[in-house]
Amino acid sequence: MDSLLHSDQEEQGASKLSRQALAFFLHTVLALCVWIALMLVGYAVNPVGVPLMAILLLSMAVPLLVGLIVTKIHPNDMATAVWLVGLIWILIVSLWVLDMPTGPNACFQCGATEKLTRTFFSLPRPSGLIDNDGPFLGTWPVAALVGYSIGAWIGLRRRRD
Repeated sequence: MDSLLHSDQEEQGASKLSRQALAFFLHTVLALCVWIALMLVGYAVNPVGVPLMAILLLSMAVPLLVGLIVTKIHPNDMATAVWLVGLIWILIVSLWVLDMPTGPNACFQCGATEKLTRTFFSLPRPSGLIDNDGPFLGTWPVAALVGYSIGAWIGLRRRRD
């Protein structure tokens, strides 16, 4: 009898883990799809002179609202962990950028900090590394994942109060 009870608990634990993994994956995909949709709308409208900081704020705010709405409708604690994918992503892209050689028109004689700030934030000017797509490949998708997590956290917090 004891072994049957133990077996049921193991199956329930595996089932719960599978549901959590699926929820984590779906929330991550949803956050990235919202950001991609935002980028597609931006390219379709093609506004002139939009500062990079405004795009960064939109990349965070729109997924934040979606994360808030989704967790209000379907509360799930795994939605708040999506930022971890963003952390892993920015670390991978950072290592890639730091490993790139510098030269004329490509962050000539930049140190590690300058390489990263000029690549991801174009401050004071773009680095020339990864074809000046640092914000698009690194900063904005990470902002979307972090924003989604914050929105989900706010949605779950208000629900518990």
